[in-house]
Amino acid sequence: MPNHPAVTVRELHATDRARWDKLWAGYLEFYRHELPQHITDATWQRLIDPAQQPYAFVALDASDRVIGFVHYHFHLSTWSLNGYCYLEDLFVDPTVRGLGAGRALIQAVYRAADERDVTRVYWHTETDNARAQALYNQIATLAPYVQYRR
Repeated sequence: MPNHPAVTVRELHATDRARWDKLWAGYLEFYRHELPQHITDATWQRLIDPAQQPYAFVALDASDRVIGFVHYHFHLSTWSLNGYCYLEDLFVDPTVRGLGAGRALIQAVYRAADERDVTRVYWHTETDNARAQALYNQIATLAPYVQYRR
């Protein structure tokens, strides 16, 4: 898998749990969201089970320390025979941003999507997340849609 010189990307391993927990907590804090522990535990179990989705990659620094993660899954679409890939969660340790980890993680998802021959990879972020958008504007196209929720 091609990587930025200072960053490598690989699939998430069960041995990554402690570091993933720390990054996951940072991700939830960034989005000002709390989850019950049983949801975090269930998410972890899904991530490390190759028979389930979502899937996950982690970014590692030069000393092989996990510095970021991405979670993604595939789904059917009424507009595509091969479906879409939704990049649900992306987070890089704030202390090491700028090494190319976010870009490398997104590119890993792009490669996984290409292997499945899906039509689209998509994700969203908050409107005021300017730092992330600076990267996203380089590697994707901003969609003209508004999200609604119940």
